[in-house]
Amino acid sequence: MDHSSENPMKPAAPAMAERQAVCPEHGDFVSRNIFGRIWSKCPACAESARAAEEAVEREAARVAAQRRHRAMIDAACIPARFVGCTFDSFIADTDAKRHAVTVARDFAENFDDHARRGAALIFAGKPGTGKSHLAGAILQALLSPNVRYVTCMDMVRAVRETWRRDSERSEVQVLRYLQMLDLLVIDEIGMQYGTDGEQNILFDVLDRRYREVKPVILLTNQDKEGFKGFVGERTYDRLRETSRWVPFDWESFRPTARRTA
Repeated sequence: MDHSSENPMKPAAPAMAERQAVCPEHGDFVSRNIFGRIWSKCPACAESARAAEEAVEREAARVAAQRRHRAMIDAACIPARFVGCTFDSFIADTDAKRHAVTVARDFAENFDDHARRGAALIFAGKPGTGKSHLAGAILQALLSPNVRYVTCMDMVRAVRETWRRDSERSEVQVLRYLQMLDLLVIDEIGMQYGTDGEQNILFDVLDRRYREVKPVILLTNQDKEGFKGFVGERTYDRLRETSRWVPFDWESFRPTARRTA
């Protein structure tokens, strides 16, 4: 017998490539032979399983993103009251308020340009006028591990705490950290005693950022003369070169918020 035309390496064809099958949920379907004795399952069930798996993956990604966002909020030390504040949620019902939110939005949207110049903003006005709201909106628009909110008094305390013998950080380390942040927001300037020691710490921080061309946002309840008197001549002279004074000269939002609560 002549076997010259046979190929012993060629696998035998399956006896049947397709067959009818029934899914208890979706009814009749065509099952295809995949590998010998393995047959494909209901395509509708497979699609449902795929969709469910993708939904689980999307939810896991959403939760992970939410955790990363929360971690950056915490790292930036944005006060809980201002988390979620945006430019759109700022009540800009006068020309002066619209000007303030326009300046804040521009600072965030064109941050790279402002950062290259080491630009500064000074939000000045009475308590409750929205200074922290807009500063928080800027921080959250730029959210990264390298932006930070701090009150002036907490910043002074952080430096002073390094003077203790048991301090885990040196004064140089704290000042270096404040110096190299991409953006530093300092709130409540003018709420302290205005001592020479406080002025020196504030000057040191702002002077370091000035030399490194790093942007800063300062929040104060003082007018220009009061602000100048508090921060001192040296600091004010630095700020005049790089900063934009933004007045918040309207009444507090807080009584309105209480009436509508």
